[in-house]
Amino acid sequence: MEEIASLFGVHRNTVRQWVKRGLPTNDDRRPMLILGRDLVAFLRARRVKNKRTCKPGEIYCVRCRAPRAPAGDMADYEAVTETLGNLIAICSSCESMMYRRVSLARLGQVRGKLDITVPQHCHT
Repeated sequence: MEEIASLFGVHRNTVRQWVKRGLPTNDDRRPMLILGRDLVAFLRARRVKNKRTCKPGEIYCVRCRAPRAPAGDMADYEAVTETLGNLIAICSSCESMMYRRVSLARLGQVRGKLDITVPQHCHT
């Protein structure tokens, strides 16, 4: 458990919770051993189960833990590189900041009904 905790930068109690939630161990003896392939399978299944795909016009709100339409259906595009950037908006539900990484080429696909402000130096 200590090795997994340090590898992932989490507390050992987090790894204990993973075991309680179904991460297989070798047996009930100490030290508790976890096979790498079991850990990979558990974390992949957990990621798939927790995934919340955003529809066009939605951005994931971390505070609400759900995809939401931004307040006023407005967002700003902030370039990170020439081809990649962030959509930045305010959650219509909890009013916290929301961010969505998007490539400039896919901006039209994720736009939906959003009114997106794009700086002039970016080409859409």
